[in-house]
Amino acid sequence: MIAEVDREGCIECGLCASVCPEVFRMGDDGPAEVYVDTVPESSESSAVEAQEGCPVSVIKVE
Repeated sequence: MIAEVDREGCIECGLCASVCPEVFRMGDDGPAEVYVDTVPESSESSAVEAQEGCPVSVIKVE
């Protein structure tokens, strides 16, 4: 499973980083970012939860 964030559309709410810190973090320049190449199997459900909870729908998990 791979996660992506459209950083240009991110409003920096921090939800994804709080729900799934194993995959997402807030970048030094503000918007959220993905910092792993592949979502760990143990974090797949929380990565999907972050995608579903994103208020601006800029997270894609496949």
